[in-house]
Amino acid sequence: MSVLQATPSPDPSRTAGGEQRLARRMARGAEFLGSQVAILGGAMSWVSERHLVSAISNAGGFGVIACGAMTPALLDTEIAATKALTDRPFGVNLITMHPDLFELIAVCAKHKVGHVVLAGGLPPKGSIEAIKETGAKLIAFSPALALAKKLIRSGVDALVIEGMEAGGHIGPVSTSVLAQEMLPEIAEQVPVFVAGGIGRGEAIAGYLDMGAAGVQLGTLFVCATESIAHANFKKAFIRASARDAIASVQIDARLPVIPVRALKNASSELFTAKQREVAGHLDGGRVEMAEAQLQIEHYWAGALRRAVIDGDVEHGSVMAGQSVGMVKREEPVADIIAGLMAQAAAALEARAA
Repeated sequence: MSVLQATPSPDPSRTAGGEQRLARRMARGAEFLGSQVAILGGAMSWVSERHLVSAISNAGGFGVIACGAMTPALLDTEIAATKALTDRPFGVNLITMHPDLFELIAVCAKHKVGHVVLAGGLPPKGSIEAIKETGAKLIAFSPALALAKKLIRSGVDALVIEGMEAGGHIGPVSTSVLAQEMLPEIAEQVPVFVAGGIGRGEAIAGYLDMGAAGVQLGTLFVCATESIAHANFKKAFIRASARDAIASVQIDARLPVIPVRALKNASSELFTAKQREVAGHLDGGRVEMAEAQLQIEHYWAGALRRAVIDGDVEHGSVMAGQSVGMVKREEPVADIIAGLMAQAAAALEARAA
């Protein structure tokens, strides 16, 4: 039985048509991913590891390993461990600025990873070709229409357009505006997955109606039963409202700091201090700009680990999207996906009435 067929609905006699409409709208994205439903798991460092990734894929979605700052050896181990937990397709998210990017691509090729997701800016020269040569499908992030068109010309197979409501690194434009601007222009050329601030199935249905092939969700999966996030991390999510998820502030224009959305705590002051420290190194000529950016990224990786793994939700970074206010409890991934599909199907049925 498929996920869509198994989804509980408020009124089965009224939503059968909605389930069929939902299946048709998700067909392109699901076929591209090799999943039952066109839901990508957002790649969240320390959270999107073997247990959550395999759970998402086993529940009919498409899990994505967050490579983050992993070494090639660590990624090798993580992919192998994920394959031991699921026989369903899953992907790997790689950061474009990683100094070992091409070695990481080789690790993905070794394991015959079917989908590679590139995040963090314009892919460096040769990286798109290197991924395509492995036979993997390439998904890239695009926060702007001009970049999306450039990426499509470069040969990417699909795009994720993520608005500022998302958790972690964010751009300056909201999801709803990006979707309105970009979907009419590019949705027919490649599958496009919408991300950022999505907390209910009605929103998923709306973006599918606008031409999206599917969606990407991160924040909603943090409190999944299968997530290894510390109990304190999950409690912070369940207690939080949308307004608690705020964006970090850049204090030095020379530092190419991409804002990060996380729950408000003392880590905001710690990040300000880190920026001042790195700016001082720039002033003294002790680091180059690329190294300065890398130091900032390493800071975030460490701050996130303190919160996710160690449970220090006051001094660590509790990265969360604004949909965090819709996370009410800890529950299995399969129930999260089923609930979203039921809401989306009911919304599509109501619109057709």
